[in-house]
Amino acid sequence: MDPKAVDAFFGQEKPEYVLLAAAKVGGIVANNLYRGQFIYENLMIQNNIVHSCYRHSVKKLLFLGSSCIYPRDCPQPILEEYLLTDPLEYTNEPYAIAKIAGIKLCESYNLQYGTNFISVMPTNLYGPNDNYDLEKSHVLPALIRKMHLGKCLMQKDWQAIRNDLSKRPVEGVDGKATETAILEKMNRYGIETRNEVTSVSLWGTGSPRREFLHSDDMADACVFIMEHVDFTDLVENRRKHEKAVAAGEVRNTHINIGTGRDLTIKELAEKIRKIVGFEGELHWDSSKPDGTMQKLLNVDKLHSLGWKENISFDEGITDIYKDYRK
Repeated sequence: MDPKAVDAFFGQEKPEYVLLAAAKVGGIVANNLYRGQFIYENLMIQNNIVHSCYRHSVKKLLFLGSSCIYPRDCPQPILEEYLLTDPLEYTNEPYAIAKIAGIKLCESYNLQYGTNFISVMPTNLYGPNDNYDLEKSHVLPALIRKMHLGKCLMQKDWQAIRNDLSKRPVEGVDGKATETAILEKMNRYGIETRNEVTSVSLWGTGSPRREFLHSDDMADACVFIMEHVDFTDLVENRRKHEKAVAAGEVRNTHINIGTGRDLTIKELAEKIRKIVGFEGELHWDSSKPDGTMQKLLNVDKLHSLGWKENISFDEGITDIYKDYRK
Protein backbone atom coordinates (compact mmCIF):
# COMPACT_ATOMS: atom_id res chain seq x y z
CA MET A 1 0.00 0.00 0.00
CA ASP A 2 1.42 3.35 -1.10
CA PRO A 3 1.51 5.79 1.87
CA LYS A 4 1.35 8.82 -0.44
CA ALA A 5 -1.74 7.48 -2.21
CA VAL A 6 -3.46 6.82 1.12
CA ASP A 7 -2.61 10.29 2.40
CA ALA A 8 -3.79 11.89 -0.85
CA PHE A 9 -7.10 10.06 -0.58
CA PHE A 10 -7.71 11.34 2.95
CA GLY A 11 -6.69 14.84 1.92
CA GLN A 12 -9.17 14.83 -0.97
CA GLU A 13 -12.14 12.98 0.57
CA LYS A 14 -11.78 14.37 4.13
CA PRO A 15 -13.77 11.60 5.88
CA GLU A 16 -14.94 12.26 9.44
CA TYR A 17 -15.43 8.60 10.41
CA VAL A 18 -13.36 5.59 9.31
CA LEU A 19 -13.82 1.84 9.73
CA LEU A 20 -10.48 0.08 9.32
CA ALA A 21 -11.44 -3.50 8.47
CA ALA A 22 -9.07 -4.24 5.58
CA ALA A 23 -6.87 -7.22 6.35
CA LYS A 24 -4.95 -10.06 4.79
CA VAL A 25 -6.37 -13.05 6.62
CA GLY A 26 -6.97 -16.76 6.21
CA GLY A 27 -7.53 -20.05 7.99
CA ILE A 28 -4.99 -22.17 9.82
CA VAL A 29 -3.29 -23.33 6.58
CA ALA A 30 -2.98 -19.88 5.01
CA ASN A 31 -1.91 -18.21 8.27
CA ASN A 32 0.94 -20.68 8.65
CA LEU A 33 1.94 -20.72 4.97
CA TYR A 34 1.91 -16.99 4.15
CA ARG A 35 3.50 -15.74 7.36
CA GLY A 36 5.66 -12.99 5.86
CA GLN A 37 2.93 -11.76 3.53
CA PHE A 38 0.35 -11.57 6.31
CA ILE A 39 2.44 -9.61 8.78
CA TYR A 40 3.82 -7.22 6.15
CA GLU A 41 0.55 -6.41 4.39
CA ASN A 42 -1.47 -5.98 7.59
CA LEU A 43 1.13 -3.69 9.14
CA MET A 44 1.32 -1.58 5.99
CA ILE A 45 -2.45 -1.25 5.67
CA GLN A 46 -3.13 -0.24 9.25
CA ASN A 47 -0.06 1.99 9.75
CA ASN A 48 -0.79 4.07 6.67
CA ILE A 49 -4.50 4.44 7.34
CA VAL A 50 -4.23 5.19 11.07
CA HIS A 51 -1.52 7.80 10.52
CA SER A 52 -3.48 9.44 7.69
CA CYS A 53 -6.55 9.58 9.94
CA TYR A 54 -4.45 11.46 12.49
CA ARG A 55 -2.92 13.81 9.89
CA HIS A 56 -6.32 14.73 8.48
CA SER A 57 -8.15 15.06 11.82
CA VAL A 58 -10.60 12.21 11.38
CA LYS A 59 -13.12 12.45 14.23
CA LYS A 60 -13.36 8.72 14.91
CA LEU A 61 -11.76 5.51 13.68
CA LEU A 62 -12.81 1.94 14.43
CA PHE A 63 -10.00 -0.61 14.06
CA LEU A 64 -11.04 -4.25 13.63
CA GLY A 65 -8.62 -6.76 15.09
CA SER A 66 -9.04 -10.46 15.77
CA SER A 67 -9.44 -12.79 18.74
CA CYS A 68 -6.16 -14.46 17.71
CA ILE A 69 -4.33 -11.60 19.48
CA TYR A 70 -4.77 -13.44 22.77
CA PRO A 71 -2.33 -16.04 24.17
CA ARG A 72 -2.78 -19.64 23.10
CA ASP A 73 -3.34 -20.95 26.62
CA CYS A 74 -4.99 -18.03 28.42
CA PRO A 75 -7.93 -18.57 30.81
CA GLN A 76 -11.42 -18.85 29.35
CA PRO A 77 -13.54 -16.87 28.67
CA ILE A 78 -10.95 -14.35 27.47
CA LEU A 79 -10.90 -10.93 29.10
CA GLU A 80 -9.38 -7.93 27.30
CA GLU A 81 -6.74 -7.71 30.04
CA TYR A 82 -5.23 -11.07 29.01
CA LEU A 83 -3.52 -9.42 26.03
CA LEU A 84 0.29 -9.92 26.03
CA THR A 85 0.32 -12.19 29.08
CA ASP A 86 1.65 -15.39 27.37
CA PRO A 87 2.88 -16.81 24.02
CA LEU A 88 0.60 -16.69 20.98
CA GLU A 89 -0.62 -19.66 18.92
CA TYR A 90 2.30 -20.37 16.54
CA THR A 91 0.28 -20.93 13.35
CA ASN A 92 -1.15 -17.40 13.30
CA GLU A 93 1.54 -15.55 15.26
CA PRO A 94 2.57 -13.11 12.47
CA TYR A 95 -1.03 -12.07 11.78
CA ALA A 96 -1.73 -11.72 15.51
CA ILE A 97 1.36 -9.56 16.07
CA ALA A 98 0.25 -7.23 13.27
CA LYS A 99 -3.17 -6.87 14.90
CA ILE A 100 -1.65 -6.25 18.34
CA ALA A 101 0.50 -3.53 16.78
CA GLY A 102 -2.68 -1.97 15.37
CA ILE A 103 -4.33 -1.92 18.79
CA LYS A 104 -1.30 -0.28 20.38
CA LEU A 105 -1.00 2.17 17.49
CA CYS A 106 -4.58 3.39 18.03
CA GLU A 107 -4.19 3.47 21.80
CA SER A 108 -0.89 5.34 21.62
CA TYR A 109 -2.19 7.95 19.17
CA ASN A 110 -5.14 8.53 21.50
CA LEU A 111 -2.84 9.09 24.46
CA GLN A 112 -0.30 11.28 22.64
CA TYR A 113 -2.44 13.16 20.13
CA GLY A 114 -5.92 13.10 21.66
CA THR A 115 -7.47 11.12 18.81
CA ASN A 116 -10.59 8.97 19.20
CA PHE A 117 -9.42 5.69 17.64
CA ILE A 118 -11.19 2.63 19.07
CA SER A 119 -10.13 -1.01 18.62
CA VAL A 120 -12.53 -3.94 18.67
CA MET A 121 -11.67 -7.63 18.71
CA PRO A 122 -14.37 -9.73 17.01
CA THR A 123 -14.68 -13.44 17.52
CA ASN A 124 -14.87 -15.74 14.46
CA LEU A 125 -17.20 -14.15 11.93
CA TYR A 126 -19.43 -15.77 9.33
CA GLY A 127 -21.99 -14.45 6.88
CA PRO A 128 -22.94 -13.87 3.24
CA ASN A 129 -20.22 -13.57 0.57
CA ASP A 130 -17.63 -15.30 2.74
CA ASN A 131 -14.37 -16.73 1.39
CA TYR A 132 -15.04 -20.37 0.44
CA ASP A 133 -11.56 -21.13 -0.89
CA LEU A 134 -10.77 -24.70 0.21
CA GLU A 135 -7.19 -23.78 1.17
CA LYS A 136 -7.49 -20.25 2.53
CA SER A 137 -10.95 -20.03 4.08
CA HIS A 138 -11.85 -20.17 7.75
CA VAL A 139 -13.35 -23.27 9.30
CA LEU A 140 -17.07 -22.50 8.97
CA PRO A 141 -17.19 -21.59 5.25
CA ALA A 142 -14.75 -24.43 4.51
CA LEU A 143 -17.09 -26.91 6.22
CA ILE A 144 -20.09 -25.59 4.30
CA ARG A 145 -18.37 -25.98 0.95
CA LYS A 146 -16.91 -29.40 1.73
CA MET A 147 -20.28 -30.71 2.93
CA HIS A 148 -22.05 -29.23 -0.11
CA LEU A 149 -19.59 -30.77 -2.58
CA GLY A 150 -19.71 -34.04 -0.63
CA LYS A 151 -23.50 -34.10 -0.91
CA CYS A 152 -23.37 -33.38 -4.65
CA LEU A 153 -20.76 -36.11 -5.16
CA MET A 154 -22.80 -38.59 -3.14
CA GLN A 155 -25.86 -37.80 -5.25
CA LYS A 156 -23.75 -37.91 -8.46
CA ASP A 157 -25.04 -34.42 -9.23
CA TRP A 158 -22.29 -33.39 -11.62
CA GLN A 159 -24.16 -30.33 -12.83
CA ALA A 160 -24.21 -28.93 -9.28
CA ILE A 161 -20.50 -29.73 -8.85
CA ARG A 162 -19.65 -27.99 -12.13
CA ASN A 163 -21.78 -24.98 -11.19
CA ASP A 164 -19.91 -24.73 -7.88
CA LEU A 165 -16.48 -24.92 -9.51
CA SER A 166 -17.48 -22.46 -12.24
CA LYS A 167 -18.28 -19.90 -9.56
CA ARG A 168 -15.33 -20.79 -7.30
CA PRO A 169 -12.51 -22.58 -9.22
CA VAL A 170 -10.08 -24.64 -7.15
CA GLU A 171 -6.46 -24.11 -8.18
CA GLY A 172 -7.36 -23.59 -11.83
CA VAL A 173 -9.91 -26.40 -11.99
CA ASP A 174 -13.33 -25.05 -12.91
CA GLY A 175 -16.65 -26.45 -14.07
CA LYS A 176 -15.36 -27.09 -17.59
CA ALA A 177 -12.65 -29.53 -16.41
CA THR A 178 -12.90 -33.28 -16.94
CA GLU A 179 -14.49 -35.46 -14.28
CA THR A 180 -11.08 -36.98 -13.60
CA ALA A 181 -9.47 -33.57 -12.98
CA ILE A 182 -12.36 -32.50 -10.75
CA LEU A 183 -12.25 -35.71 -8.71
CA GLU A 184 -8.48 -35.41 -8.25
CA LYS A 185 -8.84 -31.87 -6.94
CA MET A 186 -11.73 -32.78 -4.63
CA ASN A 187 -9.78 -35.79 -3.34
CA ARG A 188 -6.87 -33.53 -2.50
CA TYR A 189 -9.15 -31.59 -0.16
CA GLY A 190 -10.65 -34.68 1.42
CA ILE A 191 -13.88 -35.01 -0.59
CA GLU A 192 -14.08 -38.46 -2.15
CA THR A 193 -16.07 -41.61 -2.85
CA ARG A 194 -14.50 -45.03 -2.25
CA ASN A 195 -16.32 -48.34 -2.49
CA GLU A 196 -19.60 -46.45 -2.94
CA VAL A 197 -19.05 -44.53 0.34
CA THR A 198 -18.69 -40.75 0.14
CA SER A 199 -16.66 -39.08 2.86
CA VAL A 200 -15.36 -35.67 3.83
CA SER A 201 -12.03 -35.43 5.66
CA LEU A 202 -11.59 -32.63 8.19
CA TRP A 203 -8.52 -31.26 9.95
CA GLY A 204 -7.61 -32.21 13.50
CA THR A 205 -9.63 -34.05 16.11
CA GLY A 206 -12.69 -31.80 16.17
CA SER A 207 -12.07 -31.13 19.87
CA PRO A 208 -11.23 -27.39 19.81
CA ARG A 209 -14.04 -25.05 20.81
CA ARG A 210 -14.93 -21.95 18.81
CA GLU A 211 -17.31 -19.02 19.11
CA PHE A 212 -19.07 -17.54 16.05
CA LEU A 213 -20.80 -14.23 15.36
CA HIS A 214 -22.88 -13.35 12.30
CA SER A 215 -21.45 -10.53 10.20
CA ASP A 216 -24.74 -8.59 10.41
CA ASP A 217 -24.47 -8.63 14.21
CA MET A 218 -20.86 -7.53 13.90
CA ALA A 219 -21.89 -4.60 11.71
CA ASP A 220 -24.59 -3.65 14.20
CA ALA A 221 -22.07 -3.71 17.06
CA CYS A 222 -19.66 -1.52 15.10
CA VAL A 223 -22.36 1.07 14.38
CA PHE A 224 -23.39 1.03 18.04
CA ILE A 225 -19.80 1.64 19.20
CA MET A 226 -19.21 4.41 16.65
CA GLU A 227 -22.38 6.16 17.76
CA HIS A 228 -22.23 5.66 21.53
CA VAL A 229 -18.67 4.89 22.72
CA ASP A 230 -15.57 7.11 22.89
CA PHE A 231 -12.00 6.34 23.96
CA THR A 232 -12.52 8.29 27.18
CA ASP A 233 -15.45 5.98 28.03
CA LEU A 234 -13.19 2.95 27.64
CA VAL A 235 -10.48 4.39 29.87
CA GLU A 236 -13.09 5.04 32.56
CA ASN A 237 -14.65 1.59 32.05
CA ARG A 238 -11.29 -0.09 32.55
CA ARG A 239 -10.60 1.79 35.77
CA LYS A 240 -13.97 0.70 37.14
CA HIS A 241 -13.81 -2.99 36.24
CA GLU A 242 -10.16 -4.12 36.22
CA LYS A 243 -8.83 -5.11 39.61
CA ALA A 244 -5.23 -3.99 39.21
CA VAL A 245 -4.59 -0.78 37.29
CA ALA A 246 -1.25 0.88 37.91
CA ALA A 247 -1.42 4.63 38.46
CA GLY A 248 -1.17 6.50 35.16
CA GLU A 249 -1.25 3.36 33.00
CA VAL A 250 -3.78 3.03 30.20
CA ARG A 251 -3.91 -0.43 28.63
CA ASN A 252 -6.39 -2.90 27.19
CA THR A 253 -8.95 -0.32 26.08
CA HIS A 254 -10.04 -2.52 23.16
CA ILE A 255 -13.47 -4.20 23.18
CA ASN A 256 -14.24 -7.88 22.63
CA ILE A 257 -17.19 -8.49 20.29
CA GLY A 258 -18.83 -11.91 20.44
CA THR A 259 -21.68 -13.95 21.87
CA GLY A 260 -20.03 -15.46 24.95
CA ARG A 261 -21.01 -18.98 23.76
CA ASP A 262 -19.01 -21.63 21.90
CA LEU A 263 -19.14 -25.21 20.59
CA THR A 264 -16.63 -27.85 19.47
CA ILE A 265 -15.57 -28.06 15.83
CA LYS A 266 -17.08 -31.55 15.79
CA GLU A 267 -20.41 -30.15 16.99
CA LEU A 268 -20.14 -27.43 14.36
CA ALA A 269 -19.49 -30.01 11.64
CA GLU A 270 -22.52 -32.05 12.68
CA LYS A 271 -24.70 -28.92 12.74
CA ILE A 272 -23.56 -27.94 9.22
CA ARG A 273 -23.93 -31.54 7.99
CA LYS A 274 -27.57 -31.50 9.07
CA ILE A 275 -28.34 -28.10 7.53
CA VAL A 276 -26.57 -28.92 4.23
CA GLY A 277 -28.02 -32.43 4.08
CA PHE A 278 -24.76 -34.37 3.69
CA GLU A 279 -25.36 -38.02 4.61
CA GLY A 280 -21.86 -39.37 4.01
CA GLU A 281 -19.08 -40.02 6.52
CA LEU A 282 -16.91 -37.49 8.33
CA HIS A 283 -13.26 -38.44 8.89
CA TRP A 284 -11.08 -36.50 11.32
CA ASP A 285 -7.38 -36.30 10.37
CA SER A 286 -5.62 -36.12 13.74
CA SER A 287 -2.23 -35.78 12.01
CA LYS A 288 -3.21 -32.17 11.22
CA PRO A 289 -2.96 -29.48 13.92
CA ASP A 290 -5.98 -28.47 15.96
CA GLY A 291 -4.78 -24.95 16.69
CA THR A 292 -5.81 -23.25 19.92
CA MET A 293 -8.10 -25.55 21.92
CA GLN A 294 -10.54 -22.83 22.97
CA LYS A 295 -11.13 -19.18 22.12
CA LEU A 296 -14.20 -17.90 23.90
CA LEU A 297 -14.39 -14.16 24.42
CA ASN A 298 -15.62 -12.54 27.60
CA VAL A 299 -18.06 -9.89 26.35
CA ASP A 300 -18.99 -8.34 29.70
CA LYS A 301 -17.44 -4.99 28.71
CA LEU A 302 -19.53 -4.83 25.53
CA HIS A 303 -22.69 -5.83 27.40
CA SER A 304 -22.01 -3.16 30.02
CA LEU A 305 -21.81 -0.60 27.22
CA GLY A 306 -25.29 -1.65 26.06
CA TRP A 307 -25.02 -4.07 23.10
CA LYS A 308 -25.92 -7.77 22.57
CA GLU A 309 -26.25 -9.93 19.43
CA ASN A 310 -29.59 -10.73 17.76
CA ILE A 311 -29.10 -13.60 15.26
CA SER A 312 -29.21 -17.22 16.50
CA PHE A 313 -26.46 -19.55 15.25
CA ASP A 314 -28.79 -22.06 13.55
CA GLU A 315 -30.68 -19.26 11.83
CA GLY A 316 -27.42 -17.70 10.65
CA ILE A 317 -25.95 -20.91 9.19
CA THR A 318 -29.22 -21.75 7.42
CA ASP A 319 -29.31 -18.32 5.82
CA ILE A 320 -25.69 -18.36 4.63
CA TYR A 321 -26.08 -21.84 3.11
CA LYS A 322 -29.04 -20.51 1.14
CA ASP A 323 -26.85 -17.58 0.09
CA TYR A 324 -24.01 -19.95 -0.86
CA ARG A 325 -26.26 -22.05 -3.10
CA LYS A 326 -27.35 -18.95 -5.04
